[in-house]
Amino acid sequence: MDLSNLKPAKGSVKKNNKRLGRGEGSGSGGTASRGHKGAKSRSGYSKKLGFEGGQMPLQRRVPKFGFKNPNRTEYHGVNLDVIQALIDENKVKEITPEFLIEHSLVGKKDLVKILGRGELKSKVAISAHGFSKSAQAQIEAQGGSVTIVE
Repeated sequence: MDLSNLKPAKGSVKKNNKRLGRGEGSGSGGTASRGHKGAKSRSGYSKKLGFEGGQMPLQRRVPKFGFKNPNRTEYHGVNLDVIQALIDENKVKEITPEFLIEHSLVGKKDLVKILGRGELKSKVAISAHGFSKSAQAQIEAQGGSVTIVE
């Protein structure tokens, strides 16, 4: 490799041979191929997201309904089958939110709720921010304990 065969990487150079606004003889002078009048002919124009040419945008046409509670507490669910897999893998007798964070099942700031999918086969002490009734029943049926963390 030497200076004689250097060239830019493929796709890095874009050739736009159309020279706009260079006189009428060039074929793209005068309005510089932008047409006459209207927003698109003006400098600084950028089409707004969802703009439909002045027609009422879909976002505003569609009726709004329902209610989103701003104070809702959002829980991150962890099912019993996942907990059973953790128990089999790590041979633990106690599961805490910190243990679940350590094993990347929940985030640091997540509230943990234990859900009842799957089957629990081991006696285990579980502490979490919430429990479904079916999960709580299964844990207690195996002789485990349930602790709600605040």
